[in-house]
Amino acid sequence: MFYIYILYSKSYDKYYVGYTSNYVQRLHQHNHQEFFNTFTSKYRPWQIAAVFGCGSRENEAIKIERFIKKQKSRNLIEQLINPSFSPSGVLAQLVRVPHMRD
Repeated sequence: MFYIYILYSKSYDKYYVGYTSNYVQRLHQHNHQEFFNTFTSKYRPWQIAAVFGCGSRENEAIKIERFIKKQKSRNLIEQLINPSFSPSGVLAQLVRVPHMRD
């Protein structure tokens, strides 16, 4: 199963969108990986704002992640985070995954 995840940096008021097959491990990597020249390393710490299941095919997850990023829309990301928002169109296959907050 692949997931689209949205991270939020409260310290810098920034969002990050990515895809993965293990969002818990990926969050840990974003917060602790030794690389320091990446977007996410500059705005640590991150917390999970939302996670969506998007199917078992990686190419579908990539397609959705790219669609969200190409929109360059903070408004879209904030709509996706809102639990009452129902995705449609390209995003219709997203299924919200309940998660624990830090």
